[in-house]
Amino acid sequence: MLRLSSALLATLRCSARRPLPARPPLLCVRFRTRVAAPTGFSMLPHQQRGKKSKVLVFGAGNFGSCLADHLADSSHIVYMWSRSADLVEHFNKYHKNPEVLQDHDFAESITAVGPEFPSAELVQSMDVLLFAIPTEGVRETLTALKTTLEGGKVPLLIFVNKGIEIKTRALTLEIIADTCGPDIAKIATFLSGPSFAKEIVKRQPTSVSVVSLSKEHAQQASDLFHQPWFRCYTGDDPIGVELAGALKNVYAIAAGMAAGLGFENNTRAMLITRSLAEMTRVGTAYGASPLTFLTLAGVGDLFLTCSSSTSRNYTVGYRLGKGEQLDHIIKTLGSVAEGVTTAKGMKAIVDELGVAAPIASGIYDVLYEGRDAAERANELLSLPPMGELDLSVESGKPAKMLLGKLGLQ
Repeated sequence: MLRLSSALLATLRCSARRPLPARPPLLCVRFRTRVAAPTGFSMLPHQQRGKKSKVLVFGAGNFGSCLADHLADSSHIVYMWSRSADLVEHFNKYHKNPEVLQDHDFAESITAVGPEFPSAELVQSMDVLLFAIPTEGVRETLTALKTTLEGGKVPLLIFVNKGIEIKTRALTLEIIADTCGPDIAKIATFLSGPSFAKEIVKRQPTSVSVVSLSKEHAQQASDLFHQPWFRCYTGDDPIGVELAGALKNVYAIAAGMAAGLGFENNTRAMLITRSLAEMTRVGTAYGASPLTFLTLAGVGDLFLTCSSSTSRNYTVGYRLGKGEQLDHIIKTLGSVAEGVTTAKGMKAIVDELGVAAPIASGIYDVLYEGRDAAERANELLSLPPMGELDLSVESGKPAKMLLGKLGLQ
Protein backbone atom coordinates (compact mmCIF):
# COMPACT_ATOMS: atom_id res chain seq x y z
CA MET A 1 0.00 0.00 0.00
CA LEU A 2 1.37 3.42 -0.92
CA ARG A 3 2.11 5.50 2.15
CA LEU A 4 1.74 9.30 1.97
CA SER A 5 4.17 11.53 3.83
CA SER A 6 2.88 14.13 6.26
CA ALA A 7 4.12 16.86 3.91
CA LEU A 8 2.08 15.41 1.05
CA LEU A 9 -1.02 15.14 3.21
CA ALA A 10 -0.60 18.79 4.18
CA THR A 11 -0.25 19.71 0.51
CA LEU A 12 -3.45 17.84 -0.37
CA ARG A 13 -5.38 19.47 2.46
CA CYS A 14 -4.22 22.96 1.41
CA SER A 15 -5.10 22.24 -2.20
CA ALA A 16 -8.58 21.12 -1.22
CA ARG A 17 -9.22 24.39 0.65
CA ARG A 18 -7.80 26.62 -2.07
CA PRO A 19 -10.51 28.12 -4.36
CA LEU A 20 -10.08 27.72 -8.08
CA PRO A 21 -8.88 30.93 -9.79
CA ALA A 22 -11.25 32.65 -12.18
CA ARG A 23 -10.24 32.27 -15.81
CA PRO A 24 -10.19 35.42 -17.95
CA PRO A 25 -12.52 35.27 -20.96
CA LEU A 26 -11.08 35.07 -24.47
CA LEU A 27 -11.82 37.97 -26.76
CA CYS A 28 -13.06 37.44 -30.29
CA VAL A 29 -10.68 39.81 -32.05
CA ARG A 30 -8.17 39.34 -34.81
CA PHE A 31 -4.90 37.67 -33.75
CA ARG A 32 -2.15 40.30 -33.92
CA THR A 33 1.26 38.88 -34.69
CA ARG A 34 3.48 38.23 -37.65
CA VAL A 35 2.98 34.47 -37.38
CA ALA A 36 -0.16 32.66 -38.53
CA ALA A 37 -1.92 31.30 -35.46
CA PRO A 38 -4.61 28.72 -34.83
CA THR A 39 -8.05 30.14 -35.55
CA GLY A 40 -9.78 32.10 -32.80
CA PHE A 41 -6.75 33.06 -30.68
CA SER A 42 -6.58 36.63 -29.39
CA MET A 43 -4.72 38.60 -26.76
CA LEU A 44 -5.98 38.49 -23.20
CA PRO A 45 -7.64 41.60 -21.72
CA HIS A 46 -4.69 42.92 -19.67
CA GLN A 47 -2.43 43.04 -22.77
CA GLN A 48 -5.12 44.82 -24.77
CA ARG A 49 -5.44 47.51 -22.11
CA GLY A 50 -1.79 48.40 -22.78
CA LYS A 51 -0.24 47.07 -19.57
CA LYS A 52 3.47 46.75 -20.39
CA SER A 53 6.52 45.48 -18.54
CA LYS A 54 10.16 46.17 -19.36
CA VAL A 55 11.94 42.82 -19.64
CA LEU A 56 15.65 42.05 -19.93
CA VAL A 57 16.37 38.53 -21.21
CA PHE A 58 19.80 37.11 -20.35
CA GLY A 59 20.68 34.74 -23.18
CA ALA A 60 19.95 34.74 -26.91
CA GLY A 61 19.81 31.01 -27.54
CA ASN A 62 16.78 29.02 -28.67
CA PHE A 63 14.67 29.46 -25.55
CA GLY A 64 15.75 32.98 -24.64
CA SER A 65 15.06 34.18 -28.19
CA CYS A 66 11.65 32.54 -28.48
CA LEU A 67 10.49 33.86 -25.10
CA ALA A 68 11.73 37.35 -25.97
CA ASP A 69 9.69 37.15 -29.16
CA HIS A 70 6.60 35.92 -27.31
CA LEU A 71 6.80 38.70 -24.73
CA ALA A 72 7.35 41.37 -27.38
CA ASP A 73 4.26 40.12 -29.24
CA SER A 74 2.38 40.32 -25.93
CA SER A 75 3.01 44.11 -25.86
CA HIS A 76 5.97 44.10 -23.46
CA ILE A 77 9.18 46.08 -23.99
CA VAL A 78 11.99 43.56 -24.41
CA TYR A 79 15.79 43.72 -24.35
CA MET A 80 17.87 40.61 -25.03
CA TRP A 81 21.50 40.32 -23.93
CA SER A 82 24.09 38.27 -25.81
CA ARG A 83 27.85 37.86 -25.38
CA SER A 84 28.23 37.91 -29.19
CA ALA A 85 28.79 41.31 -30.77
CA ASP A 86 28.03 39.86 -34.21
CA LEU A 87 24.70 38.48 -33.02
CA VAL A 88 23.71 41.80 -31.44
CA GLU A 89 24.53 43.75 -34.58
CA HIS A 90 22.83 41.26 -36.92
CA PHE A 91 19.72 40.97 -34.75
CA ASN A 92 19.17 44.73 -34.47
CA LYS A 93 19.71 45.23 -38.21
CA TYR A 94 17.70 42.33 -39.65
CA HIS A 95 15.49 41.17 -36.72
CA LYS A 96 16.82 37.65 -37.18
CA ASN A 97 18.99 35.49 -34.95
CA PRO A 98 21.98 34.27 -37.01
CA GLU A 99 22.63 31.34 -34.65
CA VAL A 100 19.22 29.84 -33.79
CA LEU A 101 15.70 29.87 -35.25
CA GLN A 102 17.29 31.39 -38.32
CA ASP A 103 14.14 31.35 -40.48
CA HIS A 104 12.05 33.29 -37.98
CA ASP A 105 11.39 37.04 -38.22
CA PHE A 106 11.62 38.35 -34.67
CA ALA A 107 9.55 41.21 -33.29
CA GLU A 108 11.05 44.54 -34.32
CA SER A 109 10.42 45.88 -30.82
CA ILE A 110 13.12 43.59 -29.34
CA THR A 111 16.44 45.35 -28.76
CA ALA A 112 19.56 43.19 -28.57
CA VAL A 113 22.26 44.45 -26.17
CA GLY A 114 25.84 43.33 -25.52
CA PRO A 115 28.43 41.94 -25.65
CA GLU A 116 29.24 44.03 -22.58
CA PHE A 117 27.34 43.00 -19.45
CA PRO A 118 24.16 45.06 -19.04
CA SER A 119 24.76 48.29 -17.16
CA ALA A 120 23.38 48.91 -13.69
CA GLU A 121 21.21 51.69 -15.14
CA LEU A 122 19.60 49.31 -17.65
CA VAL A 123 19.04 46.59 -15.06
CA GLN A 124 17.53 49.00 -12.55
CA SER A 125 15.07 50.28 -15.16
CA MET A 126 13.65 46.77 -15.73
CA ASP A 127 10.48 45.27 -14.28
CA VAL A 128 11.54 41.71 -15.13
CA LEU A 129 14.85 39.87 -15.46
CA LEU A 130 14.53 36.60 -17.39
CA PHE A 131 17.45 34.15 -17.20
CA ALA A 132 17.72 31.84 -20.22
CA ILE A 133 21.36 30.82 -19.80
CA PRO A 134 22.84 27.38 -18.98
CA THR A 135 22.79 26.47 -15.30
CA GLU A 136 26.60 26.47 -15.24
CA GLY A 137 26.52 30.22 -16.00
CA VAL A 138 23.87 31.27 -13.49
CA ARG A 139 26.22 31.73 -10.52
CA GLU A 140 28.59 33.99 -12.47
CA THR A 141 25.72 36.07 -13.86
CA LEU A 142 23.98 36.53 -10.50
CA THR A 143 27.28 37.43 -8.82
CA ALA A 144 27.73 40.21 -11.38
CA LEU A 145 24.16 41.42 -10.70
CA LYS A 146 24.27 41.23 -6.90
CA THR A 147 25.26 44.83 -6.16
CA THR A 148 22.72 46.13 -8.68
CA LEU A 149 19.91 44.17 -7.01
CA GLU A 150 20.81 45.40 -3.51
CA GLY A 151 19.17 48.40 -1.97
CA GLY A 152 16.47 49.12 -4.52
CA LYS A 153 13.34 47.62 -6.02
CA VAL A 154 14.00 44.01 -6.98
CA PRO A 155 12.65 43.13 -10.44
CA LEU A 156 10.63 39.99 -10.97
CA LEU A 157 13.26 37.25 -11.49
CA ILE A 158 12.32 34.38 -13.82
CA PHE A 159 14.58 31.38 -14.48
CA VAL A 160 14.02 29.00 -17.40
CA ASN A 161 17.29 27.01 -17.27
CA LYS A 162 17.13 23.28 -16.52
CA GLY A 163 20.01 21.52 -14.86
CA ILE A 164 22.14 20.85 -11.80
CA GLU A 165 25.39 22.74 -11.18
CA ILE A 166 28.05 20.08 -11.70
CA LYS A 167 30.63 21.00 -9.07
CA THR A 168 28.23 21.79 -6.21
CA ARG A 169 25.21 19.66 -7.24
CA ALA A 170 23.16 22.78 -6.44
CA LEU A 171 19.77 23.56 -7.89
CA THR A 172 19.26 27.09 -9.23
CA LEU A 173 17.24 28.01 -6.12
CA GLU A 174 20.32 27.34 -3.99
CA ILE A 175 22.59 29.23 -6.40
CA ILE A 176 20.29 32.25 -6.04
CA ALA A 177 20.46 31.99 -2.25
CA ASP A 178 24.26 31.70 -2.31
CA THR A 179 24.77 34.72 -4.57
CA CYS A 180 21.87 37.09 -3.88
CA GLY A 181 20.66 35.97 -0.47
CA PRO A 182 17.62 34.05 0.83
CA ASP A 183 15.18 36.95 0.52
CA ILE A 184 15.64 37.10 -3.26
CA ALA A 185 15.64 33.30 -3.58
CA LYS A 186 12.26 33.12 -1.84
CA ILE A 187 10.64 35.35 -4.49
CA ALA A 188 12.45 33.93 -7.55
CA THR A 189 10.20 32.23 -10.11
CA PHE A 190 10.79 29.25 -12.38
CA LEU A 191 9.19 28.46 -15.73
CA SER A 192 9.34 24.90 -17.02
CA GLY A 193 7.37 22.48 -19.17
CA PRO A 194 7.05 20.88 -22.62
CA SER A 195 8.05 23.83 -24.77
CA PHE A 196 10.18 23.49 -27.91
CA ALA A 197 11.33 26.93 -29.03
CA LYS A 198 10.65 26.28 -32.71
CA GLU A 199 6.97 25.67 -31.93
CA ILE A 200 6.60 28.63 -29.57
CA VAL A 201 7.67 31.07 -32.30
CA LYS A 202 5.01 29.50 -34.55
CA ARG A 203 2.46 30.21 -31.80
CA GLN A 204 1.61 26.53 -31.48
CA PRO A 205 -0.47 26.04 -28.30
CA THR A 206 1.94 25.46 -25.41
CA SER A 207 1.46 25.12 -21.65
CA VAL A 208 4.04 25.50 -18.88
CA SER A 209 4.37 25.41 -15.11
CA VAL A 210 5.29 28.68 -13.36
CA VAL A 211 6.33 28.19 -9.74
CA SER A 212 7.82 30.03 -6.79
CA LEU A 213 7.95 29.80 -3.02
CA SER A 214 6.02 33.08 -3.23
CA LYS A 215 2.55 32.54 -4.70
CA GLU A 216 2.30 36.25 -5.42
CA HIS A 217 5.43 36.23 -7.59
CA ALA A 218 4.41 33.00 -9.34
CA GLN A 219 1.16 34.71 -10.30
CA GLN A 220 3.02 37.80 -11.55
CA ALA A 221 5.22 35.66 -13.80
CA SER A 222 2.18 33.74 -15.02
CA ASP A 223 0.35 36.97 -15.87
CA LEU A 224 3.40 38.20 -17.79
CA PHE A 225 3.51 35.17 -20.10
CA HIS A 226 -0.06 33.93 -20.26
CA GLN A 227 -1.81 34.00 -23.63
CA PRO A 228 -4.29 31.57 -25.21
CA TRP A 229 -1.37 30.07 -27.18
CA PHE A 230 0.97 30.04 -24.12
CA ARG A 231 -0.99 28.92 -21.09
CA CYS A 232 0.57 29.12 -17.63
CA TYR A 233 -0.29 27.09 -14.52
CA THR A 234 1.11 28.21 -11.17
CA GLY A 235 2.59 26.12 -8.36
CA ASP A 236 4.69 26.39 -5.21
CA ASP A 237 7.26 23.57 -5.46
CA PRO A 238 10.33 25.02 -7.22
CA ILE A 239 12.53 22.21 -5.87
CA GLY A 240 10.37 19.57 -7.54
CA VAL A 241 10.07 21.53 -10.79
CA GLU A 242 13.84 22.07 -10.95
CA LEU A 243 14.55 18.39 -10.33
CA ALA A 244 12.01 17.32 -12.94
CA GLY A 245 13.40 19.74 -15.53
CA ALA A 246 16.94 18.50 -14.97
CA LEU A 247 16.34 14.77 -14.61
CA LYS A 248 14.05 14.37 -17.63
CA ASN A 249 17.02 15.16 -19.88
CA VAL A 250 18.82 12.06 -18.60
CA TYR A 251 15.80 9.90 -19.38
CA ALA A 252 15.51 11.44 -22.86
CA ILE A 253 18.98 10.03 -23.54
CA ALA A 254 17.66 6.62 -22.47
CA ALA A 255 14.68 6.91 -24.84
CA GLY A 256 16.92 7.89 -27.73
CA MET A 257 19.32 5.07 -26.94
CA ALA A 258 16.47 2.54 -27.01
CA ALA A 259 15.43 3.80 -30.45
CA GLY A 260 19.02 3.63 -31.66
CA LEU A 261 19.19 0.01 -30.52
CA GLY A 262 16.14 -0.78 -32.63
CA PHE A 263 13.44 -0.94 -29.94
CA GLU A 264 10.02 0.41 -30.85
CA ASN A 265 6.81 1.79 -29.32
CA ASN A 266 6.25 -0.70 -26.51
CA THR A 267 9.76 -0.05 -25.25
CA ARG A 268 9.36 3.72 -25.46
CA ALA A 269 6.11 3.61 -23.48
CA MET A 270 7.80 1.39 -20.90
CA LEU A 271 10.79 3.73 -20.62
CA ILE A 272 8.73 6.90 -20.25
CA THR A 273 6.52 5.35 -17.57
CA ARG A 274 9.36 3.78 -15.60
CA SER A 275 11.43 6.95 -15.95
CA LEU A 276 8.55 8.91 -14.44
CA ALA A 277 8.41 6.47 -11.53
CA GLU A 278 12.16 6.72 -11.08
CA MET A 279 12.39 10.51 -11.17
CA THR A 280 9.43 10.73 -8.78
CA ARG A 281 11.21 8.37 -6.38
CA VAL A 282 14.40 10.45 -6.54
CA GLY A 283 12.43 13.68 -6.17
CA THR A 284 10.45 12.59 -3.12
CA ALA A 285 13.62 11.30 -1.46
CA TYR A 286 15.14 14.73 -2.12
CA GLY A 287 12.13 16.40 -0.51
CA ALA A 288 9.89 17.42 -3.42
CA SER A 289 6.16 16.72 -3.63
CA PRO A 290 5.37 13.62 -5.72
CA LEU A 291 2.45 15.53 -7.25
CA THR A 292 4.90 17.88 -8.97
CA PHE A 293 6.07 15.07 -11.22
CA LEU A 294 2.55 14.72 -12.60
CA THR A 295 2.52 18.32 -13.84
CA LEU A 296 3.54 19.94 -17.12
CA ALA A 297 7.03 20.41 -15.69
CA GLY A 298 7.16 16.72 -14.81
CA VAL A 299 5.48 14.14 -16.99
CA GLY A 300 4.67 16.75 -19.66
CA ASP A 301 8.29 17.70 -20.25
CA LEU A 302 9.43 14.10 -19.86
CA PHE A 303 7.02 12.90 -22.54
CA LEU A 304 8.08 15.62 -24.99
CA THR A 305 11.82 15.06 -24.68
CA CYS A 306 11.51 11.27 -24.75
CA SER A 307 9.25 11.14 -27.80
CA SER A 308 10.74 13.69 -30.18
CA SER A 309 13.69 12.96 -32.44
CA THR A 310 14.47 16.70 -32.51
CA SER A 311 15.33 16.70 -28.79
CA ARG A 312 19.08 17.17 -28.36
CA ASN A 313 19.24 14.69 -25.50
CA TYR A 314 17.21 12.12 -27.44
CA THR A 315 19.61 12.61 -30.35
CA VAL A 316 22.64 11.93 -28.14
CA GLY A 317 21.05 8.70 -26.92
CA TYR A 318 20.05 7.63 -30.42
CA ARG A 319 23.58 8.07 -31.73
CA LEU A 320 25.01 6.22 -28.73
CA GLY A 321 22.60 3.39 -29.46
CA LYS A 322 23.91 3.33 -33.04
CA GLY A 323 27.43 2.83 -31.73
CA GLU A 324 28.93 6.33 -32.00
CA GLN A 325 31.40 7.55 -29.37
CA LEU A 326 30.28 10.28 -26.98
CA ASP A 327 33.20 12.63 -27.76
CA HIS A 328 32.34 12.57 -31.47
CA ILE A 329 28.64 13.13 -30.76
CA ILE A 330 29.33 16.16 -28.55
CA LYS A 331 31.71 17.71 -31.10
CA THR A 332 29.24 17.36 -33.96
CA LEU A 333 25.93 17.97 -32.16
CA GLY A 334 26.00 21.71 -32.73
CA SER A 335 24.35 22.56 -29.39
CA VAL A 336 24.41 21.62 -25.71
CA ALA A 337 22.66 18.46 -24.50
CA GLU A 338 22.06 19.17 -20.82
CA GLY A 339 21.41 15.53 -19.94
CA VAL A 340 25.05 14.59 -20.56
CA THR A 341 26.31 16.80 -17.73
CA THR A 342 23.19 16.37 -15.58
CA ALA A 343 23.83 12.61 -15.51
CA LYS A 344 26.93 13.32 -13.38
CA GLY A 345 25.04 15.45 -10.88
CA MET A 346 22.16 12.99 -10.76
CA LYS A 347 24.48 10.06 -10.09
CA ALA A 348 25.98 11.89 -7.10
CA ILE A 349 22.53 12.80 -5.76
CA VAL A 350 21.19 9.26 -6.19
CA ASP A 351 24.21 7.80 -4.42
CA GLU A 352 23.89 10.29 -1.58
CA LEU A 353 20.18 9.58 -1.13
CA GLY A 354 20.62 5.83 -1.45
CA VAL A 355 17.71 5.63 -3.91
CA ALA A 356 17.34 2.98 -6.61
CA ALA A 357 17.55 4.61 -10.05
CA PRO A 358 18.58 1.82 -12.44
CA ILE A 359 17.75 3.68 -15.68
CA ALA A 360 19.68 6.81 -14.74
CA SER A 361 22.56 4.71 -13.41
CA GLY A 362 22.66 2.79 -16.68
CA ILE A 363 22.90 6.03 -18.67
CA TYR A 364 25.73 7.22 -16.43
CA ASP A 365 27.60 3.96 -17.04
CA VAL A 366 27.34 4.35 -20.81
CA LEU A 367 28.34 8.03 -20.76
CA TYR A 368 31.18 7.92 -18.25
CA GLU A 369 32.17 4.32 -17.52
CA GLY A 370 32.66 3.19 -21.11
CA ARG A 371 29.88 0.60 -20.96
CA ASP A 372 28.33 -0.68 -24.19
CA ALA A 373 24.76 0.58 -24.67
CA ALA A 374 23.30 -2.75 -25.81
CA GLU A 375 25.00 -4.66 -23.01
CA ARG A 376 23.80 -2.19 -20.35
CA ALA A 377 20.25 -2.28 -21.76
CA ASN A 378 20.20 -6.08 -21.52
CA GLU A 379 21.26 -5.85 -17.87
CA LEU A 380 18.36 -3.51 -17.13
CA LEU A 381 15.91 -5.84 -18.87
CA SER A 382 17.25 -8.75 -16.81
CA LEU A 383 16.45 -7.17 -13.44
CA PRO A 384 14.04 -9.19 -11.26
CA PRO A 385 10.36 -8.13 -11.02
CA MET A 386 9.61 -5.38 -8.54
CA GLY A 387 6.75 -3.30 -7.13
CA GLU A 388 5.47 -0.68 -9.54
CA LEU A 389 4.85 2.12 -7.03
CA ASP A 390 7.69 2.61 -4.57
CA LEU A 391 8.01 6.16 -3.27
CA SER A 392 10.50 7.13 -0.61
CA VAL A 393 9.06 7.83 2.84
CA GLU A 394 12.25 9.44 4.11
CA SER A 395 12.23 13.03 5.33
CA GLY A 396 13.87 14.66 2.30
CA LYS A 397 17.07 15.94 3.89
CA PRO A 398 18.44 17.93 0.88
CA ALA A 399 15.22 19.95 0.55
CA LYS A 400 15.13 20.58 4.30
CA MET A 401 18.70 21.86 4.22
CA LEU A 402 17.95 24.14 1.28
CA LEU A 403 14.76 25.52 2.85
CA GLY A 404 16.70 25.99 6.09
CA LYS A 405 19.19 28.11 4.17
CA LEU A 406 16.23 30.26 3.11
CA GLY A 407 14.97 30.52 6.68
CA LEU A 408 11.87 28.45 5.93
CA GLN A 409 12.51 25.51 8.26
